[in-house]
Amino acid sequence: MRIAIISVALSVAVMIVSSALIRGFKLEISQKIFDIWGHIHITDVFISKTLEPAPIDFDQALVDTILDIGSLEYRMPRRRGQEAESYQKVQTVGGVREANRYVQFAGILSANQEMEGLLFKGIGKDFNPERFAQYLEEGKWLSLHDTVPDRSLIISRTTADRMQLSVGDRVPVHFILEGRQIARRLEIIGIYKTGLGEYDNKLALADMRLLQEVQKWTPEQVSGIELLVDDLDDLDVINTYIYQEVLPPDLYTQTVRQRSSAIFDWLDLTDMNEKVILTLMLIVCIVNMITALMILILERTNMIGILKAMGSTNWTIRKIFIRQASHILILGLLVGNLLGISLCLLQKHFQFIKLNESDYYLDVAPIHLEFLPILFINLVTLVVTILFLIFPSYLISKISPSKAIRFS
Repeated sequence: MRIAIISVALSVAVMIVSSALIRGFKLEISQKIFDIWGHIHITDVFISKTLEPAPIDFDQALVDTILDIGSLEYRMPRRRGQEAESYQKVQTVGGVREANRYVQFAGILSANQEMEGLLFKGIGKDFNPERFAQYLEEGKWLSLHDTVPDRSLIISRTTADRMQLSVGDRVPVHFILEGRQIARRLEIIGIYKTGLGEYDNKLALADMRLLQEVQKWTPEQVSGIELLVDDLDDLDVINTYIYQEVLPPDLYTQTVRQRSSAIFDWLDLTDMNEKVILTLMLIVCIVNMITALMILILERTNMIGILKAMGSTNWTIRKIFIRQASHILILGLLVGNLLGISLCLLQKHFQFIKLNESDYYLDVAPIHLEFLPILFINLVTLVVTILFLIFPSYLISKISPSKAIRFS
């Protein structure tokens, strides 16, 4: 019985810790990408077919209309971009909470006889700096409220270390426009680190007006508009609604999941890992409980024979053993929950499990505890295990009362 309790407890603890780790892993990495690129991008309709910068005219009235989107009911087509054969009625929890303009342009940073190709993302004063504050390791934020473009630059720690740069250095940046080279000398005022090599290796932040000046764009011309939604579960619905119902034909919407599909596809693979771990642990729990029940039955063969001789039915005796096994199972669940949740809380507060950031994009194992997944693990383990315990309890019907009492 003690072995059965311990095995159930360990199985449940492993399931809780695995679920919290995988959910935390997906949440942390997804949030980093959202902080950098937002949730939805509005761009020129041909932006995905060319590498050339394609400006759109910023329309404040259109943005105000988008920001007014709240909780909505929408008959969403099942296939976007095609004539839908059927629709599904969906209800969103929230709407759009933030919109900001951006300009992006590729350039070359040169310093210390080294050259590095970077994607410069220009942001304006409508960008919320709190989104990026946690990643700023050194220096300060861009001065975006001046009347003239800020000739400052924020680069990643990866770029700074590779090119031996630090805050305060002035470096030349070269842009290529219509076959001509345009040079600007910018001052590095900040160094950031997200841990995402996909972005740390190539992204730099600058004043949007500087990139507009380089590309000879007007103040109203931008590369796109970033949107942030209230609830991530509404992302695809709001994206489709804006594309189908709000935007003019020359504009296009794309979620960051579509834009960074490789990373999100990789994150989706962790769902399979979670299912495999939960299934294996559930099988271990079932096998150990079946073994414990069979041992209980064999140890109580004499008692079974006496109960049968006194007129008890097989089902009545089976219920006694199933109830006893259920007590063991529930005790194991309580111990497992205590152990699993305690380990998760210890990791969340003390972060004693470290990771290789270059491989996992995180330097510590993240934890995200939720009540519903823990409740689901407990209910499934309890119900499925008890159902499986019904089968070995049939062993009781094979026990003859006369033989059980005679050889006791």
